[in-house]
Amino acid sequence: MIHIKSAEEINKMRRAGRIVAEVLERMREWVVPGVTTGELDRQAEEVIRGHNAIPSFKGYPPGSVFPFPATICASVNDELVHGIPGPRVLQEGDIVSIDVGAVLDGYHGDAAVTLPVGEIPEETQRLLQVAEGAFAAGMAQARSGRRAGDISAAIQNYVERRGYNVVREYTSHGIGRQMHEEPQVPNFGRAGRGVLLRAGMAIALEPMVLAGDYRVRVLDDHWTVVSADGQLTAHFENTIYIRDGEAEILTQL
Repeated sequence: MIHIKSAEEINKMRRAGRIVAEVLERMREWVVPGVTTGELDRQAEEVIRGHNAIPSFKGYPPGSVFPFPATICASVNDELVHGIPGPRVLQEGDIVSIDVGAVLDGYHGDAAVTLPVGEIPEETQRLLQVAEGAFAAGMAQARSGRRAGDISAAIQNYVERRGYNVVREYTSHGIGRQMHEEPQVPNFGRAGRGVLLRAGMAIALEPMVLAGDYRVRVLDDHWTVVSADGQLTAHFENTIYIRDGEAEILTQL
């Protein structure tokens, strides 16, 4: 079911979004060679709970045989999304996608950024820039009266024209009182197709970009999604609020 948010609900989502944004801003300082992904997870949870919020991802989905065990997703190099934090030590030249969710007063915020670990090659930096640029291209289409396919096509065209690929299996999604709501917005598609966008929708818009082939696989931990060919990946996400004009980013300071 697609939920149209009231002004009060959007204000609550802004507050949750600011907590998520604070975590990601601190990650820009914390992500350095020698840190473990588990330590990043501990620091993120401390920030979230310090604001009397709850990590959205921890224990998700409720009742699952394999609930997600951590506060953040920390996906390194060829890991596209849903990497589980732990003892892995980040090395100079790695890249790591940090995906964060927080729920405050019953409403979720969700955002991600892929960060360099120390110095990275220019080609790798370009991959990160393309992921962020794909988000901007999709957001430019995210306004009342357009279609979900307009966002999908904009993301796909932006990425593929630069020599990269978008994932097929994983999508952007509605968000609000639930972390995952309708509509689903794929990273690929045709303009003019899909759900009609309406003012009051909130979407976690998250392009997922692969340097090689678009195919992916899930590791034996039941969560971590990696590129099938082992090439690098990048992920960029914000929660946005659909309006008649330009959409608003809710996950910002």
